[in-house]
Amino acid sequence: MLPNDVMLPPLPDLLATARVVALPLVTRFRGIEVREAMLLEGPNGFTEFSAFTEYGDDEASRWLAAAIDFGWSEGHPLLRDAIRVNATLPAVAADEVAGILDRFPGCRTVKIKVADPGQVLADDVARVSAARDYLGPEGRIRIDANAGWTVDEAEKAIHALAAFDLEYVEQPCATVDELAQVRTRVKYMGIPIAADESVRKAADPLAVARAGAADLLVIKAQPLGGISAALSIIAESGLPVVVSSALETSVGISMGLHLAASIPELEFDCGLATASLLQVDVTDEPLLPVNGQLPVRRVVPSAGLLASNAASLDRSNWWLARLQRCYELLT
Repeated sequence: MLPNDVMLPPLPDLLATARVVALPLVTRFRGIEVREAMLLEGPNGFTEFSAFTEYGDDEASRWLAAAIDFGWSEGHPLLRDAIRVNATLPAVAADEVAGILDRFPGCRTVKIKVADPGQVLADDVARVSAARDYLGPEGRIRIDANAGWTVDEAEKAIHALAAFDLEYVEQPCATVDELAQVRTRVKYMGIPIAADESVRKAADPLAVARAGAADLLVIKAQPLGGISAALSIIAESGLPVVVSSALETSVGISMGLHLAASIPELEFDCGLATASLLQVDVTDEPLLPVNGQLPVRRVVPSAGLLASNAASLDRSNWWLARLQRCYELLT
């Protein structure tokens, strides 16, 4: 699972630098109010292992491979030193939209969460409408359903939201076949379909591209096993990509920025500004957008912030045990 040029470091080396943090969010996102992450330090700098807690060890081991790749590999040539990024809008009420988007200065694009459990289409329409009012006619709006719709629900929702000039619709349904059906049904509207979960959670990340079920891919470095693995998938897919975060700390976002900076063609603003959704980060110099961009750089955590945001002993032990189990799957 690791790149050929990366040797698996000894487990004691990983355990020696492992620090677990628990960071509160500005607002609930993906059902999460506190984001937990494990930071590690390799010979090339700090790196992050932060697979979501509900993921099993097989899936989480890819995230650990990514952390090792970023902390222990030589890296890839960087083609740009800054990345244009989008704002990310959780499934908040319409009257909360402006307050969230104010946290993303200069971003011309916003990705809006829709199809949230417990909400209805009218909630999504109100949220997207408020975002369009905030951005103005020149702003770019993309929506992300996180596989929350059936095919019929997706078609109905896309019709209802098309008036807001959508850049694309991300993962409207769960399966590759459903994505293909939605893409066929809305193709006449000129609204592209993007695949996320169908790439990062699939046994075969390229199946969605082979099936012609998406117009572009959303790529996340950690879930795909790291920068090297992601670059290989991008090259084989032949589709445009958007590099996105997995709600990481600035250390993990740095990994995504290095991936984005290594891609020859980057047509879309990237979803890497999610440190703006954290109440507190692990560094005194968090990766927050300036004029809609993030610099491509390594991040060094603050000892004080690591200490003040340390996870409880029980949670730290849970992460350490998870690290050891996932490590065994990489050997």
